[in-house]
Amino acid sequence: LNKIGFEWGKNRFYLWDVRYKELVSYKNEFGHTRVPTKFTKNPTLGYWVGLQRSSYRNFTNASTLCGIGVDQIKLLNSIGFEWHVHSI
Repeated sequence: LNKIGFEWGKNRFYLWDVRYKELVSYKNEFGHTRVPTKFTKNPTLGYWVGLQRSSYRNFTNASTLCGIGVDQIKLLNSIGFEWHVHSI
């Protein structure tokens, strides 16, 4: 793993923070958080944004497999994240 550049000690919260920062940059550039799922400049960000919406739906339905926490929801709310959008 070292030979292929695996970064030891990076967990899902680290990756969440990386994507969140990318989303903040996206919002600063485009003025909203509605990243298209097929955003060619950063396809991972588009997928991640959709995953946050799905995780939030699970959270609001009290699912144990929600994949998002209160602190993350607060951070997304602080930048005006749009939880409910129609197709992008």
